[in-house]
Order: sequence, then C-alpha cells, then structure tokens
Amino acid sequence: MFDLTGKKALVTGATGGIGGAIARTFHTAGATVAISGRNEDKLNELAKELGDRAFVVPCDLADRESVGTLIDRTTKALDGLDILVNNAGMTKDNLFMVMKDDQWDDVVAVNLTSTFMLMRAAARSMMRARTGYGRIINISSVSGVVGNPGQGNYAATKAGMIGMTKSLAREVASRGITANCIAPGFVKTPMTDGLNEKQMAQAAEIIPAGRFGEPDEIAAGALYLASQEGGYITGQTLHINGGMAMI
Repeated sequence: MFDLTGKKALVTGATGGIGGAIARTFHTAGATVAISGRNEDKLNELAKELGDRAFVVPCDLADRESVGTLIDRTTKALDGLDILVNNAGMTKDNLFMVMKDDQWDDVVAVNLTSTFMLMRAAARSMMRARTGYGRIINISSVSGVVGNPGQGNYAATKAGMIGMTKSLAREVASRGITANCIAPGFVKTPMTDGLNEKQMAQAAEIIPAGRFGEPDEIAAGALYLASQEGGYITGQTLHINGGMAMI
C-alpha cells in the first residue's frame, strides 16, 4: 500500500522541514525524487542522505526564468515526471495598513505565481506522457482558509492556491491526473523553532489537538495523495492542522 516504486517526483522547498520530510517519505516509498530549492549545499546534503534515486535541481522561485525551466530540467534528470509537490513558499508579514507593495508582490510571486507556472508545466508534461497517472500536490496553509492577522499577503496566496488547484483538477481529471492541496497548521520546523515558550504555549491553545504537528505527519498525507490509492481524490484540501480548520 502507498507504493511509489517507479514513480518520478519533484519536491520544491526540499531543504525545509516539511519539504525534506516529503522527499524522504517519497524516496522510502520507492520514488525517484528530484529535490529543489535555493540552497544547493543543503540540497546536496539531502541527496547524499537519500542516496540512489535522488537528484538535485536548484531553483529560485523568485526568478521567473529559473521557474520557467524547472519542469523541463526535472523531466530530463528523471526521464519523466509523475508527481509534483509545490511546497516552497515565503512569508513577509505585516498588518494591512502598513504592508508595503513589495511585501505583497514578493509573496505573491513566490507562493502563487511560481506555483501556477509549475502546475501548468507539470500538467502539460503529464498529459503528453499519456500514462493515465499524474499527481499535483500543493502545500497550502490553514491561514488560507481561516485567515491570520498580519498575513494578508500570505493568506491570499494560500487561498488562491486552493482555488487554482480546484480549477486545474476539473480540467485534468479525465486524464487520470489529480490536483489537491494540503493545509498544514503549526508544524515543528526550523521556522517555528524560533518561537519562545510563551509563544509556543499561546499557539498550542488555539489548536484543538493541543500540540504542533510533525513534518512526517504532513508527509504521510502527501504520500497518500500521491499514491495509486489516492487516485479518486481530486480538487480537495486535506487539513492536517490539529483541527484548526474543520470544513
């Protein structure tokens, strides 16, 4: 069950806590994995850890030219592409009244525009392959569903990602290609490691489960959506956030 042997996957933001967990989980399940991000040194470390069936394909999602070639570079490295995980993203938090235009533009460019470009290119590649199998998984956020003060730009991109994913899902379902989102909440990653004990306690209070999630819990959801067994799920958002959003 949930065997990815022979499948070829691209994971963006693979040097982060969630992206790294997804790459490891897919690789353990038998997939050949292309890992992408800006930090080549960290990507090479992860590739060395994974061993065979791991390929480094660097990309800066703020650079449209680099984003525009990422799927082609990946398909050449892997000799095809079956699974795309858009995990990379950024935050530039500020309140609406004082948010600068570049804070909005930068977050939209990385979180939404690059995701659109990669989804479009990956869907084209999967349709040309005519295998009757394709998986596009976008890592959204609970913020895109319930909102979050100081994250108007981030929440907008994550909500936009959900709508965009549903639209693509309707367009490619007949080809055996699924498109879904995962909406994590607070997850133990290097990003949340910077919170002090008081901040951690305050955050945990708003989570019905009473704790932060683990990267492997997000990766498990991605594995299911990527698997053959997940083939009848499309256009959905899988909430892995301890009950912060119950839709």
